[in-house]
Amino acid sequence: MTLVLPPRLTASAESLRDAAHRRGLRTIQLRTFEVPAGTRAGHLLAGPSFADVVAPLLGIALLEAAPNWLARLPRDLTRREIDLVAIGEAYELRRPAFIKSPNDKNIPAMIYTDGSRLPGPDAVDRRTPVLVSDIADFTAEYRLHLLDGVVHAGSQYAAHGRPRLGPASTDALAFGTDLLAGYGHTLPSAVVVDVGLTDGRWAVIEANAAWASGAYAADPDLVLDVVLRAAGPTASVSARDRRFIRQPQRPAAARRPAADSGTR
Repeated sequence: MTLVLPPRLTASAESLRDAAHRRGLRTIQLRTFEVPAGTRAGHLLAGPSFADVVAPLLGIALLEAAPNWLARLPRDLTRREIDLVAIGEAYELRRPAFIKSPNDKNIPAMIYTDGSRLPGPDAVDRRTPVLVSDIADFTAEYRLHLLDGVVHAGSQYAAHGRPRLGPASTDALAFGTDLLAGYGHTLPSAVVVDVGLTDGRWAVIEANAAWASGAYAADPDLVLDVVLRAAGPTASVSARDRRFIRQPQRPAAARRPAADSGTR
């Protein structure tokens, strides 16, 4: 079994590479987005731009939550209004909002004072989907790596908007477990969900693809379990997970940077 890696690695990706080696797995770090003839790999850890080019060539299926997953959760789980709209519609916003791409990094995730601050139609297709969210202040943020309906690994990664690494709290893990009990069927079997505290209440922040997500302070061996399921051979994808297979995104703008560390 071989894990393919992008040209540049974050510290998190390096820790997962080392975990793969301890497990006896082979890793290949490509120099560019080009896949040399004869390359064989069944798993991948990288950002979306690299993955969209490389995974189809290697027969790797990438699992991710549906683009509208967060927007379809009830408000008592998100604690804020969230809509999935075309960016052309978001241009008309005349209020501050937190806006991001659902599963990619095409639209920088940040607070925009209004829709006119978004990348314009000369750079982005007006049909491009974006998540538009009310602004929320999270006092603590946690990343949960989910596998087969349970919280498999977890880590704190921020407090009051600033980086803070540490173990996931008992309450964060419990919230993740409750979320899976009610909505686990709406997620792939291997995925990352970020959760946090806002106004003293637990809320879902977002879902991320495990193959493109950082481990933070979580056990890399456990995180690797989730990554290997989330990006594995297409032929091995279960019937329940087939609807969560990512379709490669190839927008008109240049998408092949010299390096793609991927995980965040």
